[in-house]
Amino acid sequence: MEGARPIHTPLSTKPTLQLNDGHPPADQKQYRSVIGALQYLAITRPDIIFIVNKFAQFMHKPSQLHWISAKRVLRYLKGTIIYGISLTPSVNPHLSG
Repeated sequence: MEGARPIHTPLSTKPTLQLNDGHPPADQKQYRSVIGALQYLAITRPDIIFIVNKFAQFMHKPSQLHWISAKRVLRYLKGTIIYGISLTPSVNPHLSG
């Protein structure tokens, strides 16, 4: 994914993600690994929480369409790497956006 071009949205509006979408199966181990990492990252990136939750629904039987969509999120993250919530210890907590 190093040479991938960044994009501006984490999810395409078409096609809709479904369990039986007619696409060939994807590598489950690789898919689960990426989705697990995205779940961890979603703690500080609320903009990807919805789509990561959607991907988690297909962990038991991911298709190539699910894998392509997951890679799209990685491309989105590449383009928005400077965004997120910074969590640091502080005596006087201050929230800024």
